Amino acid sequence: MITDAWFWVGTTICAASLLVCVAMTFLRRHPADSAILSLAAVELFLLVYGAGSLLRGSAEPIQGEVWEFWGYVITALIVPVVAFLWAVTDKTRWSNLVMAAVGPTVFVMLHRMQVIWFG
Repeated sequence: MITDAWFWVGTTICAASLLVCVAMTFLRRHPADSAILSLAAVELFLLVYGAGSLLRGSAEPIQGEVWEFWGYVITALIVPVVAFLWAVTDKTRWSNLVMAAVGPTVFVMLHRMQVIWFG
């Protein structure tokens, strides 16, 4: 599989988000601001990734199914939002752990997007 800078930047952001959220699970009894900010970083990366994919698509076309790629992008954009809404309504230590699941989930989706893009 071919990996590019988008994949490695996304991997780094997802890993950092995972570490922050897991640490806050042990340190805080309510949703931590740092965990919420790590979700915002993942969401911001996905927004930039989507915009970059629009621009990159004309020069370097997607090798796989286009609808499948954009389905992953849209779903990945929804995952951090759902975790955030869960965290602000749950208000327990475990909401940080729910937010920790975003990093690995988006990482797997990002890997799949790479596979679809490069065929």
